Amino acid sequence: MLRQPLSVLVVIYNENKQFLILQRKDDPEFWQSVTGGIDRGEEPLTTAYRELKEETGIDAHALGIKIKQHNTINQYEIRPQWRHRYESNAKINSEHVFSVCVPNNLKVTLCDEEHTDFVWLNQQNAADTVWSASNKKEILAI
Repeated sequence: MLRQPLSVLVVIYNENKQFLILQRKDDPEFWQSVTGGIDRGEEPLTTAYRELKEETGIDAHALGIKIKQHNTINQYEIRPQWRHRYESNAKINSEHVFSVCVPNNLKVTLCDEEHTDFVWLNQQNAADTVWSASNKKEILAI
């Protein structure tokens, strides 16, 4: 099924203000925070909890951790090599922004097929490493 051009961005950081970023499998130069498409009929906050668990193994509900909704929507051009995944040849994606603070030393398990590695970095290094401008902006806003 083709994706609608709606997604979430979940910036993850710990109590030491270290930011978790993930390396994409399909492009090793592409590092990012947790992202994911919003399924039809799904609320963005629900997507944020689901994607956090799917991509990192962090079950915020089970841990009693609350994801913060920023009430911000970034719009950006979908990378040309990914447009075939979207309905109606969509070119612009709307990204709902969230963040979550997790305990230090929380175990991360890459649970999806999208990522090959992860790293915790300080705020500036994380912002300098992520690929997308909106991801960088949101990391620096925390």
